[in-house]
Amino acid sequence: MATGQIFSKTTQALFYNYKQLPIQRMLDFDFLCGRETPSVAGIINPGSDGFQKLFFGQEEIAIPVHPTIEAACNAHPTADVFINFASFRSAAASSMAALKQPTIRVVAIIAEGVPESDTKQLISYAKANNKVIIGPATVGGIQAGAFKIGDTAGTIDNIIQCKLYRPGSVGFVSKSGGMSNEMYNTIARVTDGIYEGIAIGGDVFPGSTLSDHILRFNNIPQVKMMVVLGELGGRDEYSLVEALKQGKVQKPVVAWVSGTCARLFKSEVQFGHAGAKSGGELESAQAKNQALRDAGAVVPTSYEALESAIKETFEKLVEDGKISPVAEITPPPIPEDLKTAIKSGKVRAPTHIISTISDDRGEEPCYAGVPMSTIIEQGFGVGDVISLLWFKRSLPRYCTQFIEMCIMLCADHGPCVSGAHNSIVTARAGKDLVSSLVSGLLTIGPRFGGAIDDAARYFKDAYDRGLTPYEFVEGMKKKGIRVPGIGHRIKSRDNRDKRVQLLQKYAHTHFPSVKYMEYAVQVETYTLSKANNLVMNVDGAIGSLFLDLLSGSGMFSKQEIDEIVEIGYLNGLFVLARSIGLIGHTFDQKRLKQPLYRHPWEDVLYTK
Repeated sequence: MATGQIFSKTTQALFYNYKQLPIQRMLDFDFLCGRETPSVAGIINPGSDGFQKLFFGQEEIAIPVHPTIEAACNAHPTADVFINFASFRSAAASSMAALKQPTIRVVAIIAEGVPESDTKQLISYAKANNKVIIGPATVGGIQAGAFKIGDTAGTIDNIIQCKLYRPGSVGFVSKSGGMSNEMYNTIARVTDGIYEGIAIGGDVFPGSTLSDHILRFNNIPQVKMMVVLGELGGRDEYSLVEALKQGKVQKPVVAWVSGTCARLFKSEVQFGHAGAKSGGELESAQAKNQALRDAGAVVPTSYEALESAIKETFEKLVEDGKISPVAEITPPPIPEDLKTAIKSGKVRAPTHIISTISDDRGEEPCYAGVPMSTIIEQGFGVGDVISLLWFKRSLPRYCTQFIEMCIMLCADHGPCVSGAHNSIVTARAGKDLVSSLVSGLLTIGPRFGGAIDDAARYFKDAYDRGLTPYEFVEGMKKKGIRVPGIGHRIKSRDNRDKRVQLLQKYAHTHFPSVKYMEYAVQVETYTLSKANNLVMNVDGAIGSLFLDLLSGSGMFSKQEIDEIVEIGYLNGLFVLARSIGLIGHTFDQKRLKQPLYRHPWEDVLYTK
């Protein structure tokens, strides 16, 4: 066990098992104390590495994250405190691994419930190698104005109220972390504050004892008096009694052992800590308090009188000239986190993204205001989900069924079209699913799939302007533009595209109006008079029928329809549909374990 001061204003720690709030509280305390460097040198998050962003005052900093204790210790050789936030199941193993590192001098174990046999092994190893354990079941410790462990002393407001941003003259040690916060406040009211405070933890076998730390405090010149808060159960306080009797402690000790109320109960009493369990007269609070009093400690008659006892002891030291009360300073203000400031109404912060189609902040995600449970319970289909996320409204069933028909009919068009070919070649090159899918999607455009948007735009413009099919087609010809949605490599007047026929039949049966489709059919009649293969293709059918869906449903204004066509919603429908087929082709090639594709020489015209 160390014989003197274990922390300083340059102490740095490694934090095991990332916890954002206690680390940020340590960094805020550093800034409050005027430290030049953060007290957290690195974070150990098993299996992870990289950096974690946190704040050091106003400045955002990146603290390295390491996958193992060994890697962290090698990267930060000056960090000699290990703060272990592991669960009780893994705390012992990780603490022992830290103790075995030559750079680690102090290990704080926050978890409670660590198996006692494991704790004993840790204590034995620490004593044999002159290292310090604080805990298990501890909140940690603090050296005022220099360094603190995790959540010790609570919030910044409490730290400022307890004057912990600068050193005082009192050394404090207790078993309870919660009572430590209370005592920091008490000590700050009646003295110049603490110099160092330690909560050894409430388990039956603490890694370091009350007397261990009192003996340390006795060797620290800045500590002029000590305050001890024990509790019933165990015999730890008697080692302090012996130290006092043997004259090992020369500075005043004010002590109190909590739990005097245990005698009021007829049965054995178990308080919050594992070690706070009445077990015979010697372990009672009354016996311990009397033993400490007999050994020379200042022990009040009740907990309520503890504050007065601390005050009187401190004032006597001041009178005797042994303490020159610390001059008060004003600590720098800690910048308030944006989330906290927004919540309290102190600032207005602009958002960076606007979303009007979905919201996942509540108990369940919502699509356009419709809860996910409603979507499932009412049997919504893919078309319904598209209507909510794309159009922000629930469209009639005939509309959503038409959308689903379009997706099914456009899902694939064989392995030879450009998109499928690209996905197949990419998959055979050993690339992953996303790469193979994207390589196929990138071919979608004016010549492949993207004609749906253009067909809708041109048919709508021509119909709305009252152009005859002749005026429309010949006008496009003069501009050098092929009519989108008209023409097919294979299909012809006598070999119609079955997909087009299915869509037209559905629309005639269910749509209130098919004026745009009828116009497109009239255009097809004119183009067929020019060439046998200038038939309406699936792009033209979907483009014209979507115009009928939007205008005939009565749910969209003219401005909304123009916007939908202009933005490219219909092309989005083809992208969504064809993704199904491209994914299928990718899986197909991988399942068949096809080798790298190489285009055959005989299919290439080599020319000079």
